[in-house]
Amino acid sequence: MQRLYDFLRRHPTWVDSFWAVVLLGISVVGGTANQEAQGSDLPAATVPITLLLCLVVALRRRMPEKMLLLAVAVGLAQLAFDVSQTPADFAMLVIIYTVAADGAGWASRLALIGGLSAGMLAQLRWQLDSESAAANVLIAVFQTVPFALAWVLGDSIRTRRAYLAQLEERAARLEKEREAQSKVAVAAERARIARELHDVVAHNVSVMVVQADGAAYVLDSAPDQAKKALETISGTGRQALAEMRRLLGVLRTGEHQESGEYVPQPDVEQLDDLIEQCRTSGLPVDFKVEGTPRPLPSGVELTAYRIVQEALTNTRKHGGPNAGASVRLVYFDDGLGLLVEDDGKGAPHELYEEGGADGRGHGLIGMRERVGMVGGTLDAGPRPGGGFRISALLPLKSAH
Repeated sequence: MQRLYDFLRRHPTWVDSFWAVVLLGISVVGGTANQEAQGSDLPAATVPITLLLCLVVALRRRMPEKMLLLAVAVGLAQLAFDVSQTPADFAMLVIIYTVAADGAGWASRLALIGGLSAGMLAQLRWQLDSESAAANVLIAVFQTVPFALAWVLGDSIRTRRAYLAQLEERAARLEKEREAQSKVAVAAERARIARELHDVVAHNVSVMVVQADGAAYVLDSAPDQAKKALETISGTGRQALAEMRRLLGVLRTGEHQESGEYVPQPDVEQLDDLIEQCRTSGLPVDFKVEGTPRPLPSGVELTAYRIVQEALTNTRKHGGPNAGASVRLVYFDDGLGLLVEDDGKGAPHELYEEGGADGRGHGLIGMRERVGMVGGTLDAGPRPGGGFRISALLPLKSAH
């Protein structure tokens, strides 16, 4: 049955032709019975009019507008040649429905006007002399109702199809938007992971390099200091591995990530450990906290930690010998303020500008991206007399 149904859907003209043949047969039988009842011959135009009306049914879906015009012409000929109603006139209802559902706008309007006029014209042409004028008007109204219903049904089908097409288009558009949003989210996540990896690698590797150079310098003259430097390198390496494992963990799914194996995101409470690590590596850092410490959004805490980490890394890499730094953490009522300064003079200030902060320009760019994600502001530039200054204001609520 499904194959038959699919075949009929692929060949609508064959289906319409079948019903046209059925209508022709009914018209022939009905015409013969009418002729015997009246005892007179039918008008000569009855046969071509019947054939043309059956043709309208056969080709209604292939050329609806042309078949409508043909039906109008046949109807007028039927009135002119005094061919009374036959079963073939059912084709009028069929073509009105078809044009209202699938035809052009002008054709649909013409079908409505013609359908509303057909019953009245037929009653005027073949009115019953035995009935009163009111009865003839009532009969004309009843004859008009089927034509009006055929048009209303076809127009409802057209409206429903348009509504379904609109829903399908909307669903397709939403699907494309969803795919675009997914791509944007993936790109944003990749950029976030890249920033995290940069911060982790740049900071920890620079500490390890400084400690390794110091250990090599004092290996023979001060073995205890060399041992301490090697212990710092070992601890820094483990910390870097732990953070990298956490970052790589967000790229995986499975039992390891769900088990909480990866360490949490760093926050402002870990700034003490970060600064102590910098002091151990030979960079003097003055750290002060102003205001009343309180819990902050995780995004703000991570951003603050990474800004301080990147700023101190740049100081260690570009500040030159005997450079020192200061870090100020200020709690405001509506945000968190950061001020990181150094007095280094070992590298030109151009290295700190966009495109040179870490040799490839990722340092300050990453800071600005992080601050922008939480709706904050960042100001970075050289200090009068030497050194560099980075100040940031992170609101407690991200700007929308």
